Amino acid sequence: MSVNQNTSNSKIQKSKRGSMIRPQSGLIDGDFYTGFRSDIENEPLSAAYKTRLYTLFRQIEKEFDLLYQENQNLHDKIDLLNEKIERDTFDKPDCVDFDNNFSKALSKKLSSSSQKSKTAHKLKAQTSKIVSSFKAPQFNCGLIKEYIGHKDGVWEVSVARPGVPVIGTASADHTACIWSIESSKCLLQYQGHSGSVNSIRFHPAKDLVLTGSGDCTAHIWQAALNWDIPKGHSSEEELEGDEIDDKSDANRIASLRTPFQELVGHSGAVSAAEWLAGADQVITASWDRLALLHDELNHTATHPTQKLAVTSSRDTTFRLWDFRETVHSVSVFQGHAESVTSAVFTREDKVVSSSDDRSVKVWDLRYMRSPVATIRVDSAVNRLSVSSSGLIAIPHDNRHIRLFDLNGQRLARLPRSSRQGHNRMVASVAWADDPVAGVNLFTCGFDRRVLGWSVLSLKD
Repeated sequence: MSVNQNTSNSKIQKSKRGSMIRPQSGLIDGDFYTGFRSDIENEPLSAAYKTRLYTLFRQIEKEFDLLYQENQNLHDKIDLLNEKIERDTFDKPDCVDFDNNFSKALSKKLSSSSQKSKTAHKLKAQTSKIVSSFKAPQFNCGLIKEYIGHKDGVWEVSVARPGVPVIGTASADHTACIWSIESSKCLLQYQGHSGSVNSIRFHPAKDLVLTGSGDCTAHIWQAALNWDIPKGHSSEEELEGDEIDDKSDANRIASLRTPFQELVGHSGAVSAAEWLAGADQVITASWDRLALLHDELNHTATHPTQKLAVTSSRDTTFRLWDFRETVHSVSVFQGHAESVTSAVFTREDKVVSSSDDRSVKVWDLRYMRSPVATIRVDSAVNRLSVSSSGLIAIPHDNRHIRLFDLNGQRLARLPRSSRQGHNRMVASVAWADDPVAGVNLFTCGFDRRVLGWSVLSLKD
């Protein structure tokens, strides 16, 4: 089993966003499974033959999970060996004058030829990256909470407005959940979508939630929570109780199936949805190549105070939309070599973009011709988040989560082991500006887990 299987598995998982049925694992693509199921149901096959086919597919899925776990163990061993090699290298006495010796060697190479110059520059960049990894950590990161209940991968986690101590999660199991940050209990489960729920956002002032789905719609639904008896209802339907694990009343959660409003018009999966400033308008991103957006979109985000939006595309670009004037304008920016997975605004009037090309770039809204900082990493990047203090949390396909500042300086890496952290692709992260129970960063991934972390600066 090749260690490169991890990358291909992440791509299979990402394709689930547009699936109209709930995928049970990363093995079978939704369209293929739907077509297969349709074929065997239409053919005059015996019940025993159909049962045998389903059993074979379940066995294939189990075998795939075993191979995937074996692949992860190989990755862990490689990481340990690399760390040991780097430690041994930098423990040698002659490392004191390494930078000076390297500079002299680099000067000679620069004067020889342009090809040698490129090679030396690459070596210097790699050396700087290794040296920076041995700097003393500036943040203390620890796992505080775990939120368990989804039956498939979790695409996104979102934090409610300050003063409302809840988070929301969007999952490939066709549901969205609202959780108490402090108790880790699910307070409300939304079951109104018929496809994978790809994104979730809270209204900035009201008890409303916005979700986007692979069923080509976005839903606005009401989430009025009673902390003693969890409730949430729409104008059309009362809540029903669903059991999570056993028949105890303590494990019953409220469920909601009818949206307050359904937003239609897309012919492809809605990959993200967001409230515009003022929250009287909603912007959605889809894979349907609508004329308005001109391409398949992966993600959308809005400015915290201005009627500006940024959308991320699979065509390696992101677009800046200006809705402040009567005539709307759009600008296209190309700064990545592969699909742009997310782009978000910061409070410093910057845009931070991430991509499958293993890079994160910081842009100044006043001068967007080139990035002010570029962060190179070792794995594809998914939906990142920037805190109010300018900390960038970067989730990776390779299960790691790293912290950088807006200048591109690496600050910390969240712990990851068999006891804590994610063991599959990390899909999304979200900062909490108003920490509850010591938790100020939330992460989710395709291991079906949502984790709450404490990230504290050692300076404080």
